[in-house]
This record gives sequence, C-alpha cells and structure tokens, in this order.
Amino acid sequence: MDLQSYMAVPPGIGMEENFFSLDDILLSHERLPCRTESAFPRLGFLEKSSETRDIPEGTKMEMPLWLAKGLYERKRRVLSVELPKVYREGWRTVFGADPIVVDLHKMGPYYYGLGSQMLHFDSPENPEIANTILQTFIGRFRRTMDSSQNAYNEDTSALVERLDCLERNRNINN
Repeated sequence: MDLQSYMAVPPGIGMEENFFSLDDILLSHERLPCRTESAFPRLGFLEKSSETRDIPEGTKMEMPLWLAKGLYERKRRVLSVELPKVYREGWRTVFGADPIVVDLHKMGPYYYGLGSQMLHFDSPENPEIANTILQTFIGRFRRTMDSSQNAYNEDTSALVERLDCLERNRNINN
C-alpha cells in the first residue's frame, strides 16, 4: 500500500494545462512583457511604478501568464503580449546553432512550457518559435539521454542544473 502524502501530477502537454500539476501552476505565474491597448480604469494599483488611479492605454508592464491569457482577445484588443527575450530571433539563432550550450534553467525554468503557451497569442513569429522549441528539445534530448545512461558513479549535477523543468522531470522519472 502506497502511503505517500503527495502523488506528483504530470504537467499538461503543449498548449493544454493540467490545473492539478504544481509545474503548471508555477508556469502560469511566469511573467510576460505586455502593453495595454486600452485604458484600465481604477486598476492603477496594479502598476507599481505609477501612482495614478487608472492604467492608461499604451502602458508597458509585466503580467503573469494566467492574467495575460485571460485578458487577451483577438477581436477586442485589450492588451498585446510581447515575446520574452529568450524566444526572440537572436536567441532562436543561438538555439539553432547549438542548443546544448544554453543554460535553460537560468533563462527560465519553464522554457518549453512557456514557449508552447506563447503560441496562444497571435504573433507572426509563432511558426519559428514552435520549430525552435522542437529542435531545441531534440538536440538536447540526445545529450541528456547519453549522459543519463553513461553516468554510473559520476557527478551529473553540473548537467542537471542546466536543464529545464521538463527535461529534469523526464531525466529523474526514467
């Protein structure tokens, strides 16, 4: 009989979320750069750098993913979400050249999860982002599997600390 007080719930796959997963809950609190496309009356207290009562149109601010997804609408422009720097063209070039050298955990522990959630927002760069995420995972997966199968009596902490949470979970569970 298993007497664990907590049984891990796996995160959702791709753009779907699992609301019972701790990883998905933490992912939903990742902050995104946004710009308001309309005024937000009586919500000035949300913007820490401002002392006004309202948030005016055109204000740049960071919002957690869950709030940005809730406010974002394609038809009625309430806010626009900008790409975090790790998904922009410069970083996509780095990932395309050699994804193994990048410390994904330092860039944000949910690189794959946040990247797949970014596809909810309209952007002309979505196909390139999706392709980069996939190719990064493929390129890093080979190295991770090789290291995990040849790591008997070796210290792999230097490798593990550079992994994204998805890679860590797959590495630990296998």
